[in-house]
Amino acid sequence: MEKKINLKALVDKGSNKVIFIESGNAFIDVVLSFLTFPLGTIIKLGREHSAPVEIGCMNNLYSSVEEIDVSELRSYACREMLLLPRNAAESLCKILVLQVDHNAKPTRYFGCSNCQLWKTRKFFSYYPFIINPECGHYMNNEITFSVDVASAFVKERARLLITDDLQLISPCGTSIVSLFTNLGVTNRNTTEELNLNIGVDEVMNLLISSLVSKTPLTETLLKHKPVAKQSNENNNQAIHIDPQTVGETVLTEEDNISIKLIVCKSKNIVCYAEAGEDFVNLLFSFLTLPLGFVSKQMQDGSLKGCIDQLYRSVQDLDEQYLKSNHQKEMLLNPKLVPGFCYKSLLGIEEASYYYLDGKLTTDSSLIPSNTPLESCKIEPTDNNSSARGFLKGPASFTVTDNLVIRPISTIFELSVLDKLNVPFTDTENRVVLMGKKEALNLLVASFASDSALTNAFISEPCQT
Repeated sequence: MEKKINLKALVDKGSNKVIFIESGNAFIDVVLSFLTFPLGTIIKLGREHSAPVEIGCMNNLYSSVEEIDVSELRSYACREMLLLPRNAAESLCKILVLQVDHNAKPTRYFGCSNCQLWKTRKFFSYYPFIINPECGHYMNNEITFSVDVASAFVKERARLLITDDLQLISPCGTSIVSLFTNLGVTNRNTTEELNLNIGVDEVMNLLISSLVSKTPLTETLLKHKPVAKQSNENNNQAIHIDPQTVGETVLTEEDNISIKLIVCKSKNIVCYAEAGEDFVNLLFSFLTLPLGFVSKQMQDGSLKGCIDQLYRSVQDLDEQYLKSNHQKEMLLNPKLVPGFCYKSLLGIEEASYYYLDGKLTTDSSLIPSNTPLESCKIEPTDNNSSARGFLKGPASFTVTDNLVIRPISTIFELSVLDKLNVPFTDTENRVVLMGKKEALNLLVASFASDSALTNAFISEPCQT
């Protein structure tokens, strides 16, 4: 029998909109888990769902990975890393009452029993029978993750109000008058209470709607369908990022990536780009990024949906609700699974894994104070690490404005110009260098716009 979560909702009868829902820890954990999902996982789940989500250029990126010849990749595992990216918070997501990714195979971890992992710093593998580089024995001793089965991110008895745009509000210390005023409710007589039961399908609808709508609870609970596509309104406007968020531009020559843009002079848009495998590696790595990391870069209202509202709510949430600072950090500064980080241009880190009492954990606070952290830390030893990139090199690619990626082809480039109705005589070449600031700008544009290259490299940022 399918699991369900019961919710109490306050609804405005006149507008047929959800004002807020009252929720316990089970549903709150499900909503918060959205921030830990890699973008590639969200695209995959949307495709399996009845109404696939279309966010920016991410579907094109995902399709480009599917269509690229495996001979262009360093290994088949690289394709799996991108199409089925792992979640660093997977151990917590697996204990949720409702799991939208319930068909995914759990990640397995193997250590070397010969080396007694608990005594010295060693390695682990994602696959059995990998050779341990320290002793030459097979790593075939499976290790489990340590989890608290009571709840994932918030305390077991936590209760919060969740508004239609996914703002989390404490019911304590909030007067009904101020709550209704802030939510625009002027007449209590127009409201009604509903008891609702939601399952995995509704959670999937909520995830999709939260990316493209400001009213995802209404879309999910009352209209029973997600708004699967971003509005085209303002999609071609420039995207603004707070410079304090993106940090300093990387200026070292070895870190900067060179890209040749083919620009339409009359329209001042990027038709396509020609670039090496380093640029495409970076683009592909977007699929491995957790949604919370993207939200962190987009707190200026660039998003069409309201995931940024959820992110800010976690920032402001009283510590009495979250289980620990570690859980809060997993949501606000989500990390990549070890071995999945491509370079450091985007500034995202890999999670650290610690071996303690026969189990793995990412929570360093569980390590006894008299035990050095490094003595418990273990690292992946597989040769499939993405640090060197997903693609073989040297290689050249054509990348369209909406991030369709193909091995470089003059015929493909001419077809792009034809679709854009741009004569090749109306084009010019511009070479740009991309550091950290530009890479984050491109990430934001890829998520929020279907003209990623134009927004990232040509358009002037909108003023806020």
